Amino acid sequence: MAGDRRFEGPSDLHLHSVHSDGTESAAQVMAAAHRRGLRTVALTDHDTTSGWAEAAEAATSMGMTFLPGMELSARNEWRSVHLLAYLFDPDDAGLRAEMERIREDRIGRAERIVRSIGRDYPLTWADVVANTGSGATVGRPHIADALVARGIVKTRAEAFDTILHPRTGYYEGHYAPDVERAVSLVVGAGGVPIVAHPTPSGRARMMPLDLIDRLIGTGLAGFEIDHRENTESGKRILREVVERHDLIVTGSSDYHGLGKPNQPGENTTSDDMVARIISLGTGSRPVYH
Repeated sequence: MAGDRRFEGPSDLHLHSVHSDGTESAAQVMAAAHRRGLRTVALTDHDTTSGWAEAAEAATSMGMTFLPGMELSARNEWRSVHLLAYLFDPDDAGLRAEMERIREDRIGRAERIVRSIGRDYPLTWADVVANTGSGATVGRPHIADALVARGIVKTRAEAFDTILHPRTGYYEGHYAPDVERAVSLVVGAGGVPIVAHPTPSGRARMMPLDLIDRLIGTGLAGFEIDHRENTESGKRILREVVERHDLIVTGSSDYHGLGKPNQPGENTTSDDMVARIISLGTGSRPVYH
């Protein structure tokens, strides 16, 4: 499938800003991508599209092509599933309502976590608000940043390894739609759904193959196989699935600024795969430089 070829590679289609849990503005994220030699980029903040306009303006001003995107929270039983969604209609009623429900529940969850931590450490909700960008989707990374700002831990990574680790008892779940519903919502909004970091190690391991088959039948377009968190054994399995069903394969950094060690362009997506995403998306269009 040739698709739209007005863009240029190399391409990184998984980047985060302060509109969710990144540490840089959308424009700063685009500048970081440009410095690393990228030419096609997507902003994929969690459960929000609020950074699209800023990112598109910054990306195109530097000669890059911008793909509107998002990382939608989903679940499979106890397993958290992150669904990258590209080129969907941000005003689609069904998807928009689900995004708002997720964001609202994340706020309540974060408040519960902070109240619990605050019984043992000098942390308040005001501390978290001060470390959350305006309009951002509140999450545990913002609590981690507040812990750092308070001097309780030294880094975001230390916060997740200690106070925010599930074993400490401060963990709280949050609402997310079943992954089959999530895929259906993205497809219904004209978007292209791709599972982010689909084969991690540990408890969040790869989804069962029978579920993957059902998701493909629902409209799942592919997998982010080239990602630092994926296991080699899982990648081999998914490459067989991709070949059997002629799906899209992406590679991305999952850049979060100072929030993670990941760097823009450490994994990239081929021009052919970007062209397929563009040809499938009908809810919005790339913004060309």
